[in-house]
Amino acid sequence: MDQTEELFKELTEAHGVSGHEEEVSRIMAKRLSAVAEISYDNLGSLIAEQKGTSAHPKVMLAGHMDEVGFMVKEITKGGFVRFLPLGGWWGHVILSQRVSIRTSQGGVVGVVGSKPPHELEAEEKKKVLPIKDMYIDVGASSDFDVKKRLGIRPGDPITPLSPFTVMNNKKAYMAKAWDNRIGCALVIQVLEKMTQIPHPNTIYGVGTVQEEVGLRGAITSSNQVSPDLAFALDVSLARDMPDFEDKPEKLGGGPSILVYDGSMIPNCRLRDLVVDTAEAHKIPYHFTSIEGGGTNGGRIHLNKFGVPTLTMGIPTRYIHGHVGILHRDDYENAVKLLVEVLRKLDEKEVQKIIQR
Repeated sequence: MDQTEELFKELTEAHGVSGHEEEVSRIMAKRLSAVAEISYDNLGSLIAEQKGTSAHPKVMLAGHMDEVGFMVKEITKGGFVRFLPLGGWWGHVILSQRVSIRTSQGGVVGVVGSKPPHELEAEEKKKVLPIKDMYIDVGASSDFDVKKRLGIRPGDPITPLSPFTVMNNKKAYMAKAWDNRIGCALVIQVLEKMTQIPHPNTIYGVGTVQEEVGLRGAITSSNQVSPDLAFALDVSLARDMPDFEDKPEKLGGGPSILVYDGSMIPNCRLRDLVVDTAEAHKIPYHFTSIEGGGTNGGRIHLNKFGVPTLTMGIPTRYIHGHVGILHRDDYENAVKLLVEVLRKLDEKEVQKIIQR
């Protein structure tokens, strides 16, 4: 593996469901402390300040550290674990998947189970099984007390188990938690590159907490940074799969520029600056939209008097599941594009974006 793949592996295999992002935060702090000054807001979002040649404008790059996962709700008399979802899950993708329950005594491996299909009524088989009817089997038996032996208790976080994998197409990577460890990787590697490039601004690389449960860290971190301009860095939907029309949102199609999501309409002047920069440097990109969800940008752009904000994404298959797939070239082109844009963002350029 090269250095980027090692970073991907470390970030995606870290355990960090919403409200439990400490392991991811430590990875980011370890990498960013060499190129920026590290601080935190009171919810736990990491803020890496990298000074350029001017204190203003303040440009925020935000990727969220949390991944979708679960939380222990209760332990049954028989030792099975009932759980709550953290983030948006579709029941079909949960069953029979391996998970790790993070307890005070360490990780406990289990599998998501339910009533056997042989015992389902005909009508039940036509429906998506609700999460309340699922449980996690950690190997409970009459002679093994789960509570005493394993220390599982309500509130413990539960993370999907899925190792980082370089696929046979060597530029395709499969892992859990691309949403949004790929945004965290962008924050890290863009700031590492910018430390070697004069930039007429101060950059704040932020790893936010609790995005999947309400964009919460985006609120607190943007209050602390008070940015003049912001980019939300996230995954986007890859649509190059069977039963879809031929669309530009595909692996290898370049980074996504969101023209709409459920939480924000982007600043058009900022969008055009990014597009013009991509075209001038022959960096591939595509437009996309997400109607059924939001991003950190939805809260950052409402900070104080308003912050011109744009969401950029890496097209990814199967988000909000146990595994996703993305393409190395899209990531590399997103890094290039962000670096070129950041080199331009002086006070005068930002005022042109803000002015009416």
